[in-house]
This record gives sequence, C-alpha cells and structure tokens, in this order.
Amino acid sequence: MIKKSKKNVPLFAKCNQQLKPGSKCKARLLISESERGADMFYATRFRAPDAFIYLECGDKKTLLLHDLELDRARREASVDEVISWSAVAKEVEHELQHQPSDVEVIAAFIKKKGAIHLVVPASFSFALGRSLEALGFFLETQEGLFFPERALKKSQEIKYLNQAAQITEIGMERAIEILKRSQIGKKNELRWSGKLLTSERLRQEVEIAIYQAGGITAGDSIIAGGLQACDPHERGHGNLYAHQLIILDLFPRDSKSGYYGDLTRTVVRGTASLAQQQLWEVCLRGQELALKKIKPHASGKKIHEAVQHFFIQQGYPTEQKEGRWSGFFHGTGHGLGLELHEEPRFGKAILRPGHVFTIEPGLYIPGLGGVRHEDVITVTSSGYQLLSHFPKMLEV
Repeated sequence: MIKKSKKNVPLFAKCNQQLKPGSKCKARLLISESERGADMFYATRFRAPDAFIYLECGDKKTLLLHDLELDRARREASVDEVISWSAVAKEVEHELQHQPSDVEVIAAFIKKKGAIHLVVPASFSFALGRSLEALGFFLETQEGLFFPERALKKSQEIKYLNQAAQITEIGMERAIEILKRSQIGKKNELRWSGKLLTSERLRQEVEIAIYQAGGITAGDSIIAGGLQACDPHERGHGNLYAHQLIILDLFPRDSKSGYYGDLTRTVVRGTASLAQQQLWEVCLRGQELALKKIKPHASGKKIHEAVQHFFIQQGYPTEQKEGRWSGFFHGTGHGLGLELHEEPRFGKAILRPGHVFTIEPGLYIPGLGGVRHEDVITVTSSGYQLLSHFPKMLEV
C-alpha cells in the first residue's frame, strides 16, 4: 500500500502552478528507453533499448543508468554527467539498511541533485508518480511536446530528414523497378522472377533495399492494390494485379539519425482507365493546391478545408456509402521527425519556419480504388522546401 504524501498536494498538477516553496530546482524528469522514446533520444542523443533516467536541473543534464550502458553513455550521450545505478543503489542500501526498491534509488538520485519539484510528460507512469509523491516530491505534467523546441527543426535536423527522404526514395525506386519488370498474366495477375507478385513479396524486396540503404522498417510499409487501397492504413496482402491502382506508402527510419522519411506514390502496372486517370490527376491537383498555400502564418486547418472543398467541386465528396467511407477522410498531412506522427498536428497548426510536415491528400472510392500523393516539406521564411523529390507517374 502506497503511503500518501504528507504535503497532500495533487499528484499531477497543472503547469501553471508556482514552484513549490523550498524547492532548490524545478527539474524536468524523463524515464524512458530511447530506441523509440523520441523525447529521451532528443534530449540525450543516446540510444538504448531499456528505460533509464534523465534529469535536467537548471542547465545541467544528468543520466542515471545501469552499468551495462555506463561506459557507452559516457562516450555518446549529449549530457553533462552519467551516474551509475549500482553506485547509487549501494549508497541507499547502506543508509536504509535494506535492499532499495527502484523508486527509492530514483528518489535518492533526484534529491541528491537538489530537485523536489518535477516536471514530467503527460504519459508519465501514474504508479511511479504516486510513489515519488509519497517520498516527498511534487509532480507537474507538461501537455503537448515535452521539449517544445522539437516542433521547429534546426538546420542539422533538416539534413537528417533529407537523408531519411533519400533512403525512402531508394525503397520507392525498388518498388517501381519490380513493378515495371513484372509480367502480366492471363487473369491480370502480376508475375515477377517466375512467381506471383504479392504485396508481401514486393514489401519484402522494398524493405531489403531500405535496410541496405541504412533505413529501419517494422514491416509496416503499405503496398495495397485494388479495393484494398480504399482503406488508407491497409498494409496490403495477396496478389497484385495489372490495371489496378496500387498505393505505395513507405516510411522508414534512418538507422543513424533516428529521423523518419515518408513518401507515397500511386501507380498502375499496365493501363489505367479514364476513371483511374481522373482520380489520380484530381488528387495530384489537390496536393498542388495545398503546397501553394504553404507559408509562414498559414492555417493548417484552412489549407485542409480548401483541399476538401476542391475535391467536392471535382465530384468527390466525403461521404459514407453502404457503410464505407468514400472521398477524402483523413488529414492533409502530419508532423514528421523523430516520430512518424508528431506534433504539431497539421490541422491545428499555424505554420512557422522550421515546421516539417507531410502533405498527403488522398481520394478513396470503393469499387474504383484509392490514390494518395505524399511528399515531405519544411516551412521556410518565404514558403516551403520539398525534402522528397521522387517523380510521380501513373502508369509503369
């Protein structure tokens, strides 16, 4: 049973609360791994698969981690000090005369650094928060980005994103190459290298190319043809066919920098029908409309609404037909960086130089197929800069 805090303060206070009297330092606390923990990797530039502790008190950044990672962290982490978990645990055990819990070790480390008032992410463990409060700490959550500066990418980050885009384009080039070389069977099934070409086979080839170029995927690349392409997050499965729209959406992570690429192209192996051509061209014009409106102080919501209105004008309203969505029913884009989908949200953003977004309107018509065009841009002082440059073609 966790003992209640003697101070009887709220567990997670709002960020506008004043510094607690007697606190030496209002510190930021993270407890996370950094392979996928974007905030931890951003703060430390140190990649580790198991959770460790980051404390930012004043202008000093300190890590507490297990001896397994100690020497590597001291070489690689962008922090001021790296402290051994076992050394702190030994001190606490001597003081308390019993083997300390993880919370007691963390608490001793934080107090030794002069911190009582802790700012933590909104996703911070509720149970751990209660335990720390019971030991005399005051916790306050920060909504949104834990490091707000992540929203505006620095020049080095733009370079990382450029590299991630290049890796993504290598994967896309491989997909197009295989589709072009595939043969069309009697029933319009595609065959490549003597076997049926499936979404799974093409995905594997694409992800091998990405891996060889320095990227990491989770096997989630979207290669969806025909009616499967009407569901925007359908990964795709089974045979691929000629004369059908095929959505290729690749989003690998650069293994060195940790930043993501994201690129979508829609193609037809063979001959596109007039209806497919029209859908593809209208979707492309919708993306071009969005790009023309990208500039500082522009409203992401208004850009999204302009694209929606354009599609309606062209005869593609967003509606439900027989229980399925038809038209344009997702966002115009999303933030991109150390996470595939990160703040700020495009639809809620007022654009600023340094923002990086995907611009990816899509049209999905059950019975016909789906089309999505996606590129990555960064907002500049005068407009935008494209970070992806892969050509768009309908028929391959």
